[in-house]
Amino acid sequence: MSGRTRLVLCVIACFMAAIGGVFVGRALLPPKAQPGAELHDVLHHKLALDANQQARLEVLEQRFAVQRRAFELELRADNARLAEAIEAEHGNGPRVAAAVDRSHAVMGELQKATLAHIFAMRELLRPNQTGQFDQAVVKALTDDAR
Repeated sequence: MSGRTRLVLCVIACFMAAIGGVFVGRALLPPKAQPGAELHDVLHHKLALDANQQARLEVLEQRFAVQRRAFELELRADNARLAEAIEAEHGNGPRVAAAVDRSHAVMGELQKATLAHIFAMRELLRPNQTGQFDQAVVKALTDDAR
């Protein structure tokens, strides 16, 4: 076997080992849960929502998705303004401070909108469903694993 053939076989073996490592890693290590995933799972799979609740929940989720996207776009624009201010001032000047304050205000509004959405979803629930929902909300807010 020539040196070139050995090199090609070695490269192929390394590549296959790397691919195998990725598959083994994905199989053995669970993916990190996305924020709100447990709350979503509780709402859609564990609370046994009736058809009316599901329909109303879908409307709430669609409405909030649009609202959240608008906040995300606003935050992206705020980041661009902050970058411009940093580039212009090269330090923590008044434009930088104003851009940070604006970004924080939008983040606060997003948090308020998210809470309003959570409370609106809770209003859809029957009394026997709210306890499990409340536990999922508390866990989402206090989970250190993120």
